[in-house]
Amino acid sequence: MGQMLIVTLREGIEAFLIVAIAATYLRKTGRNALLPAVWWGTATAVLLSCFLGVFLAEWAVVPLHEGILAVVAAVLVLSMVVLMLKAAKHMRADIGARLEAATTKPGTAAWLGVFLFAVLMITREGMEAAFITASLVRQSLPADVITGAVLGLVLAAALAWAWVRYGQRINLGLFFQVTSIFLILFALQLVFHAFHEFTEANAMPLIDNVAWHLATEDWAQGTRADLVGVLLIGVPFAWLALKVGLRGRSPQAANS
Repeated sequence: MGQMLIVTLREGIEAFLIVAIAATYLRKTGRNALLPAVWWGTATAVLLSCFLGVFLAEWAVVPLHEGILAVVAAVLVLSMVVLMLKAAKHMRADIGARLEAATTKPGTAAWLGVFLFAVLMITREGMEAAFITASLVRQSLPADVITGAVLGLVLAAALAWAWVRYGQRINLGLFFQVTSIFLILFALQLVFHAFHEFTEANAMPLIDNVAWHLATEDWAQGTRADLVGVLLIGVPFAWLALKVGLRGRSPQAANS
C-alpha cells in the first residue's frame, strides 16, 4: 500500500498541478470560455489511463509479460524522476507558454488546442501510473493497491490545492526530492522483480533460471520483500528529517 500511495501521490500532484495551473492561467488571461476544454481533456485522459491500467493488469498474468511490464515501469519511474526534477522550477512558466500558443489559434482551434494539451499532459502522468499500478497488482493484494491509490490521490489533490492557494509556502522542491529518492529505490525493486519473473519464465540466458528463481523468491514475495517495503518508506523520510533538521539549524551547519 505504501508503494502505491507514494506513486499516486507523486503522479497525482503532477497531474493536479497541471490542471490547476492551466485553469488559473486561463482565468487570469480572460479566457474562461476555454475552461471546459481543460475539464473535458482531463476526463478523457483519466478514462484513457484507466483503460490502459485494466488492459495491462490483464496482460501481465504470464511471468514473461509481468517481467516486461516491471522493466517498462522501472524505466518510466526513472524518466519521471529526471524530467520532474528538471521541470519543477519552471512548470508554471512552461504550462503558460504552451497554453498561450494553443489559445492564440482562431475559433474552435483554440478549444481543441487546450483540450489536446490537457489530454496529452494528463495522459502522460496517467500512463506512467497505469504501468506501475499494473505491476504492483501482481505483487500485492488488489485491496492494498486500491487503498494506497485512493489515499495518494486525496493527498495529491490537497497538496496541489494548497500550492495554488498559498504558493511559496509549500516547498515543492523538497517534496520532489523526497519522492525522487523513493522512486529511485522503487525502480530498483521493479528491476529485481522483473529478474525474478524472467527466471520463472526461463527467459534469462547463461544462468540456471530455476536456481535463481528459488534464490530470489523470498526477496520478491516473502519476509525480505516486506523489509524492502519498509526501507522504501523509511529512507525517504529519513532524508526528509535530515533536511528539515539542517534547515532548522544555522546556515553554516546546513551547508556543512
